[in-house]
Amino acid sequence: MLEGNAEHEVERSVEATLGHLRTMDGPVPAQQPSAPLTLEDLYRQHRMRLVRLAILLVDEPATAEDVVQEAFTGLHRNWGRLRDAAAAVGYLRTAVVNGSRSVLRRRKTAREYVPPHAVNARSAESLAMLSSEHQAVVNALSKLPPRQREVLVLRYYGGLSEAEISEAAGISKGTVKSTASRALEALQKAMQTPQ
Repeated sequence: MLEGNAEHEVERSVEATLGHLRTMDGPVPAQQPSAPLTLEDLYRQHRMRLVRLAILLVDEPATAEDVVQEAFTGLHRNWGRLRDAAAAVGYLRTAVVNGSRSVLRRRKTAREYVPPHAVNARSAESLAMLSSEHQAVVNALSKLPPRQREVLVLRYYGGLSEAEISEAAGISKGTVKSTASRALEALQKAMQTPQ
């Protein structure tokens, strides 16, 4: 029972931290129903949120911006086949998740050839704005395996449902649930371990 309470505390910490980051972004602007959606509108309204999502997945602002730029480039190439605005945002989110995965795979391959070195890629400003509890959660998140981090970030920062996470990450809803559970358990252990 005690273990279940600790896991619940970790979940609340993750939810509070990523929810705090989401509220710092402000509300998603509503699209005018009469105005046709343009790629420029999507870029203006969603770019920074997608960059922050990518930063939480890849830990490097410059790389995150590249991932998002590639996602918008892909959307531009497929603009003629776009169904609606909701499909465009979903396409972009999925492209950012997949692009982040590719970055992490390339990083892993590169580490096999180059000795790894520790770099704190987050900006000092972004961490300074967080409380020490929030900083501990963000640091622990960066130590999770990529899929576990994806699921928690999409759930608590992206505010997505299990079905939306399933679609964005390309995994089943059951896998989303089990991955989230394992991620929270791993996060709990990481946060209890002295740094």
